[in-house]
Amino acid sequence: MFGEPMLRIYLAGEVAIECGDQLLREADLPGPQGRLALVYLVAERERAVPQSELAELLWPETLPASWPVALSAVISKLRQKLAIVGLDRERIIANAFRCYQFRPPPQTWIDLEAVADAVHHAEAAIAAGQPQVAYGPSLIATTIARRPLLVGEDAPWVAGRRLRLQELLVRALDCRVDALLANEELSLALDQARAAVELEPFRESGYRHLMQVLVRKGDRAEAIRVYNRCRQLLADELGVAPSSETQTLRQSLTEVSG
Repeated sequence: MFGEPMLRIYLAGEVAIECGDQLLREADLPGPQGRLALVYLVAERERAVPQSELAELLWPETLPASWPVALSAVISKLRQKLAIVGLDRERIIANAFRCYQFRPPPQTWIDLEAVADAVHHAEAAIAAGQPQVAYGPSLIATTIARRPLLVGEDAPWVAGRRLRLQELLVRALDCRVDALLANEELSLALDQARAAVELEPFRESGYRHLMQVLVRKGDRAEAIRVYNRCRQLLADELGVAPSSETQTLRQSLTEVSG
């Protein structure tokens, strides 16, 4: 006898909820406020969210005079939509003590949580000297973390979540580069290393990673140019020189070239 199908929740990219052959798409949600409320409650599901906190997120400029009623209407519509994929309307978004809490089934898969787990596993594999083991987790993490989060929203909470997702993406890219190098996929490794530098241009370790990939590809001249770009950027924008670790890597390229 088969168990119940896993509930899968996608918050990055198009917001969607899937359960078996039932799919609730972003277009089915009760407007932008319904989408934002759902993402917030899912992302903060480990705690009960005060109704006033959720209301301030949905109406950042001015709360409606009867905001408890307006908020209750948004949540009611969300519950109706979630029932389409077979979820218990009252349990999935619990309401008590003027708080709401999203309570999915125990084995629910949520994409943003999957990213964090995948990065953890990939980094653990790299630390253990097993870059091939990081191949799958790093691919999962980079694929999901590249998706945009809540396009059109600019609330501070959303900005913070985007920043956290970008940080996970950079860490996943680092692991992805190591895994691709171990698999001799040098061109793909170079693409991922460049992407990491573009995301965080002041992070020296990204430049070192990129330089190391270029050396593996036999392009020491380009590796030196990457160092020079890093040095110039740090000097122009921060008024500092590269770290001793970065300078040592640059020196090693000169010695080998010589």
